[in-house]
Amino acid sequence: MEIKVLKDILSANEQIAERNRQLLDSKSVFAVNLMSSPGAGKTSLILETIKMLKGKTRIGVIEGDVSSSLDAETIGKEGVPVIQINTGGGCHLDANMLSSALSNVPLQDIELLLIENVGNLICPAGFALGEHKKVLISSIPEGDDKPFKYPLMFHKADAVLINKIDLLPYLKFDTQSFSQAIRGINEKVEIFQISCATGQGIQEWLSWLLTQMSRR
Repeated sequence: MEIKVLKDILSANEQIAERNRQLLDSKSVFAVNLMSSPGAGKTSLILETIKMLKGKTRIGVIEGDVSSSLDAETIGKEGVPVIQINTGGGCHLDANMLSSALSNVPLQDIELLLIENVGNLICPAGFALGEHKKVLISSIPEGDDKPFKYPLMFHKADAVLINKIDLLPYLKFDTQSFSQAIRGINEKVEIFQISCATGQGIQEWLSWLLTQMSRR
């Protein structure tokens, strides 16, 4: 019975996600679902992306959190449209939440929509939103064992950003074995080493992002 209920939930979510995708396509908006554990650097990456792409593409942001609007307020200071979704305890965004948020986003004024999912390495992997690409951020302080502990997240990702690479000299983290583990799960994934603090690798991330937008 539980399996059937879960299938029904996922099926309903997929249908709404498809409608979200059709809406985004009709408005020529490219959407990216940013996923990570708490504190890995989703908001920092969004801020760097906005700063570096200012004048090059029009960006909107949807912020997903269990509660509060701190991240949305921070991003709003950059002068881009931002909508907050509070899940009230839910561990992920779903397509219905995104659908409601999209009705309040000025899609006609946006080319790139960055969606910050709830910090969690389990639930977000199972729920499509209607996004065009899934990007997973994994930071050096988290350790290099995450692909083994949370394989579905890495399997679903189109790109993995290894963030806080500036901390590598101070922490035990094997970037080579980490990348090999990811490719063992997902051979097509793109992997970037970045630091939102120093700017290292950000340009490579942006080049990939702009290329994906041009191919949609």
